[in-house]
Amino acid sequence: MRIKSISLQTDHLKALKEFYINQLGFQLITENEETFQIQTGTSILEFTDRDTERNPFYHFAFNIPANQFREAKSWLKNKVTLLTEDGEDEANFSHLPAHAVYFEDPAGNIVEFIARYGINEESSEPFTINSILNISEIGLIVDDVLKAGEELSKAHIFERDNQPLNGEFLNFMGIRELGVFIILAHPGRRWIFSDRFSTIFPLKISVDNGRTIVVNDKGNFMIKE
Repeated sequence: MRIKSISLQTDHLKALKEFYINQLGFQLITENEETFQIQTGTSILEFTDRDTERNPFYHFAFNIPANQFREAKSWLKNKVTLLTEDGEDEANFSHLPAHAVYFEDPAGNIVEFIARYGINEESSEPFTINSILNISEIGLIVDDVLKAGEELSKAHIFERDNQPLNGEFLNFMGIRELGVFIILAHPGRRWIFSDRFSTIFPLKISVDNGRTIVVNDKGNFMIKE
């Protein structure tokens, strides 16, 4: 499974457009009065303020070249304020292995740059926003994690280590060797490097097996073909 695109709601559309295009430098693909899309490597990120309520926010991550974590972190620190956890402004996921940094955008989305060693390709070019490889992760928050996980498994989106689904913890749905995951979780979990807690908000996730994972404006989860 690879993520082709994600569509997220916001009530800060103008500020997000300014941030992602002018401050970070992402390429604008298309826009109208309610929506804009940016190119994020081989994937697409869309924000819309259509029928938006309750100041929505999400967690998502971008894969960066495996050999450019330090360079990317330095580049990012000139653009944003990095988030911290226990006094540290980076995460060392030795079990993956990977390094990551986090920041918030103007809508309060928790955004991550992650270098996955042995998975992400390397680059010999100087790091820029065009070095982003793809969308690596998107948080999918639902009330019934086990039921949603079963539906994802039926759509051939499995837990990354083939472990049983867990209703209390994060479930990384995807193939470890690709480094792309849907993070399935219940409401109320604190996102690391943040004081925000996972909350159900509408979203759409299009993946490369032809499915679209949807949480609608009533918080209902479904998979469309």
